[in-house]
This record gives sequence, C-alpha cells and structure tokens, in this order.
Amino acid sequence: MTTPRPAAELSADEARRIALRAQGFLGTPDRKAGVRGVLRHLGAVQLDTISVLARSHELIPFARLGAVGRKTVEHAYWHGAHAFEYWSHAACILPIEEWPHFAFRRRAYRNRPHWNHALPDGTYDQVLKQLRAEGPLTATDLGGAKKTSEWWDWSGTKVAVERALMYGEVVCVERRGWKRVYDLAERAVPTALLHDELDDAECLRRLVLLAGQSLGVGTRADIADYHRLKGEQVDAVIADSGLVPVTVEGWGKPAWADPAAMETAPRGRHRTTLLSPFDSLIWERARTERIFGFTHRLEAYVPKPKRVHGYFAMPVLSGGRLVGRVDPAREGRTLVARQVTLDGPKAVPAVAQALLEAATWVDCTDVRVERVDAPELREPLAGEIARTLA
Repeated sequence: MTTPRPAAELSADEARRIALRAQGFLGTPDRKAGVRGVLRHLGAVQLDTISVLARSHELIPFARLGAVGRKTVEHAYWHGAHAFEYWSHAACILPIEEWPHFAFRRRAYRNRPHWNHALPDGTYDQVLKQLRAEGPLTATDLGGAKKTSEWWDWSGTKVAVERALMYGEVVCVERRGWKRVYDLAERAVPTALLHDELDDAECLRRLVLLAGQSLGVGTRADIADYHRLKGEQVDAVIADSGLVPVTVEGWGKPAWADPAAMETAPRGRHRTTLLSPFDSLIWERARTERIFGFTHRLEAYVPKPKRVHGYFAMPVLSGGRLVGRVDPAREGRTLVARQVTLDGPKAVPAVAQALLEAATWVDCTDVRVERVDAPELREPLAGEIARTLA
C-alpha cells in the first residue's frame, strides 16, 4: 500500500495527549453518559476471567469515571439491549449498534473449515430449539458445559452454543457468576440491527474508523490490533475510512489519525488511577512503549518465581504518564499493595491517591503497603496513605 502524504506532523507529546483524550483520560468525564458512554467512546471493553479488585470490564469505567457502582456497571452493559458480547480485540463487550459491522467476522466463522472441538450430530439444532423454548439459559442450563473437569474439555452442548454465538444465531445477553447467559439473537438484538447485509469492505471501513477514533492516532498495527483485523484488511479500506495520514515524532512508522481529534488541542484534567492490564489504553505492549516509554507485561500466566512485578500488576496513570505499578490484593476490608514499583519519589502522591480511590470503590477501609521495589520509598508511600486516611 502506498501511504498518502501526511496531513500533519505531530510531536510525541501531542500524540500522547491525543491518545489520552481519545481514551477518556484527559478532560472532564462525561458522567451523564456514564458507563454506556464509556463503552461507545471506546468501541470495545475487553472481558477477562481474572478478578482481583474487580473484573477488567468493571475496572474500565472506574478508571475513567471514578467510583461508579459495580452494580451500575453491570446494569449499564446488560440491561436494555445496549451491548453484546463478541470477538473483537478479544472477548469484548461491544455497543449494540455495531452488530451489523461484525457481519464479516460472523461470515468468516460460518465458512471456517476446521474447529478445535467436534460438533456432535444434531446438537446444534437441539440447542437452538431449547433456547427458543426456554431461553435465556447458561451452558449448565442447556445440559452442562464440560465432559470432564478439564477446562478445555467442552461438552457437545457447549460446543454447539459457542458455535452459534460465533455464527450470530445466539447472543450472550449477560454474565451470571461469570457464566455466559445465551439467548437467540432474534430476541436479543433490535430488529433494525439484526442483519448481515453489509459487505466485508463496509464492515472493515467502519471498524478501522472506530479504532482510529478510539485511539486518536495510531500506526497500521495499532489500528489493526484494536479489533484484531489483519494488516491487509486495514490496507484495503483505510484510505476510504475517514482517517487521515500523519507523522509522529519518534514513531518511525506511518500513522493515521482521527481528523476530529486534531481540530482542537487536548486540554483538561488528567485522571489519576489504577489501570487494568486489559485496558485499551495499554493493551498493546508496543504501542504502550512507544507512547509512554513504559514496558508492561501481564504476569498472571508467568510462573510465580519468574514474576517481576506481580500477578496482576496494574499500571498507575497520573498527569498523563505511567508512573508506577501496583500488584493488588484484598484481605477483608483491607486493600493490600503486595508489590509497588514507583517511577521515583515524585510518583508517591499519585500512587497513594490511586490506591485510596480504588480502596473506596471496592469498599475497603484500609490500605496496606507490603513491598516497594525502591525500599526507601515504602515509608513515604505508607505515610502518604496514612495521612489521607487519618
């Protein structure tokens, strides 16, 4: 693909601030739009099984809005057909109005020649019949999710209902105790949106534009990664997507930006907060390093002796920078900072503020700091927290 002449040149700092505003961390939070506003602004909120302070899809609006109630978060996602769950960056909650734009992926699944799990004869139709008669239902309600205790050893019923979800005949309408609750798409998706009429090119143009708007500015790889598109899919549509080519100081690769993001300089208050490792601001390591000069790796799946920063180390955002990490835990009503990494003494107040806000949100009344990578900063951090709690 030949990249057109850049429409603008951005400094690294301008690109960073554009990205922060696009992700909802710079400027006054739109509290009136609330959690649903955050979802539509980001275009995708990633789900994950890990729950330390809370699950990642709860941490995402908290990081932008502050201590919004967790029941409010769940209600906003699942009540009233405002969202659906599907494969985007990973398993994600997506705004319901984007259902038609994932037709290209549903078609790809329907045409997929090979699957990891065999589908027993007749099971698919039986699952749809049962959902039509009794739904919404979990896989357990449908007859059981597993053949054995192994997590990957799905029952025929689970294979069938997950296949139906990929095909778009079934929708996850909520999570109940982390189990998916399935119903027929014809009941769960508004009639005006329930179609696969858009061709692949139109779907891809929309998702490329959404990724660019949610990122503010990004490379081809950044934009492709947001909804897990292939590079060649991005190449085929980006010139007609509405994004404009730009150059960014120090990036070394062509970039594309949302033209609306460049109309006004990003200004306003920065959020200070803990970030889920699955937050779309930082979910792509190369982009995080390029924008923030911050290397972060989720170590939950790393053997404990090889972990550097902890099981679920959460980066700390403050002043538009990533200034440290906290590996949190909970013991009763105490939030425990098991391991803390600080970017120098200046980061102490910000990390203390982030810990205290998170503690209040999850109904903890105390914060205990265990280990700090720079031992001389442990007492200043603990003291800052104690003064605020006093």
